[in-house]
Amino acid sequence: MHDIISKRLDFDDFFQFVGVCKNLRAFHKIYWRNFLASQEPLIVQISFHVKKSFSFISISGQKAYHLDMMDYFRHFSYSTTSSGYFIRAGYNNSLSLVNPFTGIKKVIDTPTFEVNYTCLAYHGLFAFGKCSEEFVLVVLCYNSLHVYQSRNCGWVTYTTKGNPWMVVDFVVLHNMIYVVTDKANIGVLSLNSANIKFLKLKSIPDKTSLYFRLVNCDEQLLVVDSMLNVYKIDFSTMNYVKLETLGDIALFNVSDTNCYALSNPNKWGYESNSVYVIRSSSPLCRVYSGDDKKLQKCITPPAPHGTYSKMLDWCFRHLRHEVDFSLIE
Repeated sequence: MHDIISKRLDFDDFFQFVGVCKNLRAFHKIYWRNFLASQEPLIVQISFHVKKSFSFISISGQKAYHLDMMDYFRHFSYSTTSSGYFIRAGYNNSLSLVNPFTGIKKVIDTPTFEVNYTCLAYHGLFAFGKCSEEFVLVVLCYNSLHVYQSRNCGWVTYTTKGNPWMVVDFVVLHNMIYVVTDKANIGVLSLNSANIKFLKLKSIPDKTSLYFRLVNCDEQLLVVDSMLNVYKIDFSTMNYVKLETLGDIALFNVSDTNCYALSNPNKWGYESNSVYVIRSSSPLCRVYSGDDKKLQKCITPPAPHGTYSKMLDWCFRHLRHEVDFSLIE
């Protein structure tokens, strides 16, 4: 019965439904955790029909889910999704965290640095402390790395001034936060001091790439460049290893910003050895071969509120990043 009802409701209506009694709320917690683990990646879309609103788009199901609750944060600009939360930059020098699947909202002030909601776009990471509800928020703004920890309610800035490199992306792997620079250097972020411990890699890819993105795929660290070349970090040899084929992996790319990966993508209606690319300036999802990067097809996702809309990001609902504060001193 729960499955039948949930499939007919949008997210906002579903939250009202599960809040009707204590027993239903308790059952919903277990059900929702299992439900999210079985769900496909969704596209985050913003529409400008009548008023600005957000929707989740299912490509395989050709279905749209509208989010009315996001109207409460109309003074914030979307940045990215992480651990099921929307990270949004505010016009009043603050950041909002909104979980559209649980209804949880947080607002974090940024008194130590100025938030630029255009520069911050698409560069944020939200992670919980291992076995706790403490959390860490990592953002890039004005070419500097800023980290907020709820356990001390404070921000720390990892400055890049005076260094010949700049951090351009980050990801959680093995309960640690890894970063990559514009020079393709990879390091581990310390959460106990404002330091980055860089790996002593024996090889490095072509640094003419416009950007590098880090991806955690089944606890493997992948690096994707602007030409959609994919490398695996071999920790046994400390080398970059270029992947000539993606095999049973699909990449989900947001042009020039974010990149994600999914193994066994056929389970969710996506194709292996493929790269799915969305752009905010295009209504299409382009699918490229993982071998030669040639365009295979274009998919038109549903547009729930007319044609004036933008595809912003991919959302993996089941991912919950966790960090271990004791691993890096």
